[in-house]
Amino acid sequence: MRGWLVVLSRSRKIEQEIFAYRQLRMLFVFFIDTSMLAFDEVAAARFVHLRRARLHLGTMDLKIAAITLAHQALLLSRNLSDFRRFPGLQVEDWTQP
Repeated sequence: MRGWLVVLSRSRKIEQEIFAYRQLRMLFVFFIDTSMLAFDEVAAARFVHLRRARLHLGTMDLKIAAITLAHQALLLSRNLSDFRRFPGLQVEDWTQP
């Protein structure tokens, strides 16, 4: 979402704004139709555990992994190299054949 807001703020032509707003709207529609897992107490506890493990990964990646682990879900990501470092995390890249 931040990316489309940046595109929108940098738009110099009305056509660029229309494109950015269209993309932003499509993103909101996608979010409405997509269920999201919560960062709840269980996920927060997993996050604290992962942070203490000192895996040297970014905070947001730690939170994503914690949420996925807490809900025993499958994570879809193109970032397999980092997410495969989390013990027990199921991660797949569906963009690859």
